[in-house]
Amino acid sequence: MLSYRHAFHAGNHADVLKHLIQIELLNYLGQKAKPYWYIDTHAGAGAYSLVEGYATKNAEFESGIARLWRRDDLPEAVANYVEVVRSLNADGELKLYPGSPWCAAEVMPASDKLRLFELHPTDHQLLADTFADAGRRVQIQQANGFEAIKAILPPPPRRALVLIDPPYEDKRDYQHVITALKESLKRFATGVYAVWYPCLQRAEMKELPKEMKKLGAKNWLRAELHVQKPSSDGFGMHGSGMFILNAPWTLPQTLREVLPYLAQHLAQDAGASYVLETGGDL
Repeated sequence: MLSYRHAFHAGNHADVLKHLIQIELLNYLGQKAKPYWYIDTHAGAGAYSLVEGYATKNAEFESGIARLWRRDDLPEAVANYVEVVRSLNADGELKLYPGSPWCAAEVMPASDKLRLFELHPTDHQLLADTFADAGRRVQIQQANGFEAIKAILPPPPRRALVLIDPPYEDKRDYQHVITALKESLKRFATGVYAVWYPCLQRAEMKELPKEMKKLGAKNWLRAELHVQKPSSDGFGMHGSGMFILNAPWTLPQTLREVLPYLAQHLAQDAGASYVLETGGDL
């Protein structure tokens, strides 16, 4: 399905959670003087305007990044994330929001490589334009990332973060995630895999974390941020989650500090809450 455009949701509470954790994972990998890759199965457009176009329709960023933009009490991990957003807004005004590829390129060592997949033709072209001057460091392919990553795993440096972030408009995406993870772990068992998912009142979503726990990685971490209570009719996204396979040992403590802060400051009603679970050797 090619109807989904992430620009409608750029900078919302789900992006805050996703990109904050993404940056923490990349910074951890970057601590060692060894190369690594960033692989993105559903890369999007790279960067998004918050002052024109799709993002202004529902202005979801106003209850996301905008609530953190000028705060002076940010926990370290939140401050690191906001600083990456600031790197795209040199004049200090919140006008642009970075997608996952931009966040990666900003925090990764210049010698490390990005491999980006985006199937939507318009977003693929926007992504290519965003990284037009990046040279061989960034390779972009118009492809279904679920399938395309098979050809590049394991990556030559044997170290990588793989972000899997489909739109889930197609219910089959839930099973596609599990299939892609199973096949990827066979090829590259030591990779760090980060899966974003929406928190919805539907069976497929509730089963997804349960299935990911069974995949046999050395450890797993589940982090969810719920900004409101689920609706009584069962429709609508009340939060989002990140599920990490082979997570760094430092991440649980970081999220114990961050998730209560985000639940407080990104809350949309009194039902805001969070979930943090770990398994394996964490």
